[in-house]
Amino acid sequence: MANATLSDPIFHDVDAARAHFEKLRWPEGRTCPHCGVVGDDASTLLKGKSHRPGLYKCKACDLPFTATIGTVYEDSKVPLNKWLLATHLMCASKKGISALQLQRELGLGSYRTAWFMAHRIREAMTDTDDTPLGGEGKVVEADETYYGKPAVSPTIRATTGQPYKNKNRRNSRPVVALVERGGKAKVFHVAVADKATVSAIVMANVDPASRLHTDESRLYVGAADVFASHETVKHSAGEYARGDVNTNSAEGFFGVFKKGMKGVYQHCSEKHLNRYVTEFGFRHNTRAKLGFNDTMRTDLAVLGTVGKRLTYRRTNEAFV
Repeated sequence: MANATLSDPIFHDVDAARAHFEKLRWPEGRTCPHCGVVGDDASTLLKGKSHRPGLYKCKACDLPFTATIGTVYEDSKVPLNKWLLATHLMCASKKGISALQLQRELGLGSYRTAWFMAHRIREAMTDTDDTPLGGEGKVVEADETYYGKPAVSPTIRATTGQPYKNKNRRNSRPVVALVERGGKAKVFHVAVADKATVSAIVMANVDPASRLHTDESRLYVGAADVFASHETVKHSAGEYARGDVNTNSAEGFFGVFKKGMKGVYQHCSEKHLNRYVTEFGFRHNTRAKLGFNDTMRTDLAVLGTVGKRLTYRRTNEAFV
């Protein structure tokens, strides 16, 4: 599939954008979201000045519908071609694109509109695949990093029960990454990166037949009893690789994540950090090395809008 360019009609013409979206959402023909009947012959396009473009009426249940019903685009006043362009820009930018830049690129009237659009696109990027990473003969790397400062600094102690000696870690927001070497990643923002929390994440998301690679953190003590093997590198002693034992893939992911958060987004409140983590995880899992190009990545994000809704109020809910 050839890469789309910014001159593609779907990014500038609302009718072309709607036709593209309908083709993606309904590959087997129009599907009524009310009764589920499938087929272009099962619904009628309503025409005339009293009907908005792209409005259909189901012949089975006699109810009207559009392609955007039941998606993050529903009830949006932003033209669909601008939604597709915003999605393309976010998917084609390795380290993301700021809401202010989106506002300029799309010619939107307010920053808040661009900001809310970006969060709804991140919602569409949410990974719904619960298949564990790894498997027999495969390596999964687990690591954690710390970004920014939480709104309220919790009293966090190291796994030894003692306060963290590193004040930056103690006052930062933890992010846990599980990266299958040469494959996909699952990334989580957690309130506290303690042994119970991290162990639960690793157990739920990594195939027990995998080789688990970590650093010497006490968070992963006991992993050898669960996985095919648990091998570590000792960063504190300057060891970053021993044969094929390393956490370079996880650290590489964190490198891109931190450069994007610092250089592009610059500021992020804790209640929204999980959505930014989702965005970077989505691009990692649809990178060129896995056979994706910008168009394929964008189409996946657009398809991800189906079955999801995100209101402005829910966007501003506090992280728990």
